[in-house]
Amino acid sequence: MTRDLVKHSVTIAGHRTSISLEPEFWMVLRDIAKRNNRSLGAEIAAIDAERGTRNLSSAIRVRILQDALVKNAPQGDGGVAGMVVSGFV
Repeated sequence: MTRDLVKHSVTIAGHRTSISLEPEFWMVLRDIAKRNNRSLGAEIAAIDAERGTRNLSSAIRVRILQDALVKNAPQGDGGVAGMVVSGFV
């Protein structure tokens, strides 16, 4: 995994902001947005609306982790993936 951050500017709720993430996170976030039939900006706005007190870059990384855990969890798993679905992660 590369350590270089890639910065993108997006408009959320009418305000421009810059987000810095590793290229690998941008790649997965684009895949998530495509699966959800959203633009990248709309996916980021959805994450922003649910992030609480986390900074936006952290909230995006957590959303990507949640997606990976849920996608890779065995059926009926009550472990970490169950906590993700329940909103504990």
